[in-house]
Amino acid sequence: MPDPGMAPARAGLSAVMAEKTVKIPGPDHPITVGKNPDRVVVKVGDQVIADTRDALSLQEASYPAVQYIPRDDVDLTLLERTEHQTYCPYKGDASYYSLLPAGADGVNAVWTYEQPYDAVADIRDHVAFYPDKVSIEIIA
Repeated sequence: MPDPGMAPARAGLSAVMAEKTVKIPGPDHPITVGKNPDRVVVKVGDQVIADTRDALSLQEASYPAVQYIPRDDVDLTLLERTEHQTYCPYKGDASYYSLLPAGADGVNAVWTYEQPYDAVADIRDHVAFYPDKVSIEIIA
């Protein structure tokens, strides 16, 4: 399932390719990363997974903005790393986590770019959530 902001899966490139295409954001495919001034709360049902006032909002081309949450503001005990990986030519290699307890809805529901490309370096040490797997509330 693609992330709303130019999903790694939409890049159409395999993470195992020997040579990866690297693209720089520009007028034809703009990407901006900025601090979200609002509080962002991520929940599964009534369980809070993340709560932050330090989210970064990544806007990529015409895709909906994606909230990247600092790892320090995520309950990492509720995440389990998976072997799933994808590649985005604008952001780099993405690693995935499933939500615990593991269930079909929570598999690979969270992604992160541990070594993002320079154009989006600010999202290092942040995670993002698929909005169809969790509820993401932005509180002004």
